[in-house]
Amino acid sequence: MAPLDVIASEWLRIGLIGFGGPPAHISLLRDLMVRRKGWMDGRAFEDANAACSLLPGPSSTQLAIFCAYRVGGSAGAVIGGLCFVGPAVVMVLALSVLFLSSSPPEWVRGAGAGAGAAVAAVAVRAGSELVGPSYEHAMAGHGHLLRWLAYLVAGIAAAIAVGPYLVLVLVACGLFEVLRRTRFSGDAAASWSPAALLTGAASSGGIGALAWTAFKVGALSFGGGFVIIPLMQGDAVDVYHWMTDAQFLNAVALGQVTPGPVVATVTAVGYAAHGVGGALLAAAVAFAPSFSFILLGGGRFERLRANDRARGFLDGAGPAAIGAILGSAVTLAGALSEGWQIGVLAGAAVALLVVRRGVVETLVLAGAVGAGLALAGAPLP
Repeated sequence: MAPLDVIASEWLRIGLIGFGGPPAHISLLRDLMVRRKGWMDGRAFEDANAACSLLPGPSSTQLAIFCAYRVGGSAGAVIGGLCFVGPAVVMVLALSVLFLSSSPPEWVRGAGAGAGAAVAAVAVRAGSELVGPSYEHAMAGHGHLLRWLAYLVAGIAAAIAVGPYLVLVLVACGLFEVLRRTRFSGDAAASWSPAALLTGAASSGGIGALAWTAFKVGALSFGGGFVIIPLMQGDAVDVYHWMTDAQFLNAVALGQVTPGPVVATVTAVGYAAHGVGGALLAAAVAFAPSFSFILLGGGRFERLRANDRARGFLDGAGPAAIGAILGSAVTLAGALSEGWQIGVLAGAAVALLVVRRGVVETLVLAGAVGAGLALAGAPLP
C-alpha cells in the first residue's frame, strides 16, 4: 500500500501535466505504475486499461482511479481520483468565468471564436484516430464489416440529427450486438432499460436537467472523450438554451487546452447554466459514475473483461460512439457564423490532419489568430 500523501502528489502531478487527452494520461500512468514505482507489472496494467475501456464514461479517468485503488484502497481511489480530475475542473471553471461572462474584452471573445472555430477539426482528428483500432478489434473478434459500418453510420447520423437523444442510439447499438450474440430477447434488454427511461427525468432547464446532462456525459458516453460533445451540444444549445453555439465552441476548446480529462468540459456547461454552483454540480455528477464503477467493482475487473455480454455491448456501442465523434464535427462546423472562422477551421484541419500538429498548440494558435483579428476589427459571433 502506498501512503496517501504520495498518491495525492503523484496523481496531482499527472492531473496538472496531462495535456493531450487519454493517450497522454495512459502513458503517464503506465510510467508511474510500472516503470517508476513498480506497483503493477506491465501485463496487469494492460489488463486494467482493457477493463476500463469496457466501461462507459471517460476510460482514462477510470484507469487513473483504478490505479490509485490498487495502491491505496478505497481511500486512495478517492484521493487519487480527485487529485487527477481536480486541476481540470478548476482550470475550466476559471476560464469559463473569463470566456463566458456577459461582457468579456474583445480580444477574449476573439480568442474564443478562433479556438472554437478549430474544434470541428479536432473532432475529426479524434474520431479518425479511433476508426482503425476499432475496425481491427471488430475484425479480430466477433465483428462483421457490415455491422461495424452500420453502427458507425448510425452514430454519425444520430450526432447530426437527434442531438440530446444520441445516447439512446448508442445503447440501442450495444443492445443489438448483445442480443445478436446471446439470442436472448428480454433479460439483456431489461438490464439496460432503466438508463434509457431516465431521459424523461428532466424536461426543463433547471438543476434536474443539468444533472441529467452531466450524468449522460459521465455514465452513458460509451467511448468517452469526444463523444461527450454531441451529448452536451443538443442539451446545452438547442434544448435548454444555456449557451449559444459560439459559447459552446468556446467550452469545448477550453476542455481541450487544459490538462486532465476532457469530461471536465461539462464544468463550462454547468457554469453557463447555473453559475459556479452549476459548474460544481455538473462536474460532481459527471465524475461520480467513474468513482462508483471503481469503488464498487474494482476487485472484479478481470471478470468484466471476460464477460461476453459486456464485450458485445461495447462492440456495438463503441463504433457508434466513434461515429458520433465524427458526426459532431458537422454540427460544430455548422455553428460557425463568421467567414474568417471558416478560414481558421481550414487551417486547423491542415495542421491537425495533414501536418499532424498537436491539438493544444493548434487550438492556442487558432485562439491567437482570433484575438488578433478581433483587435483588428473583424466581426465576432
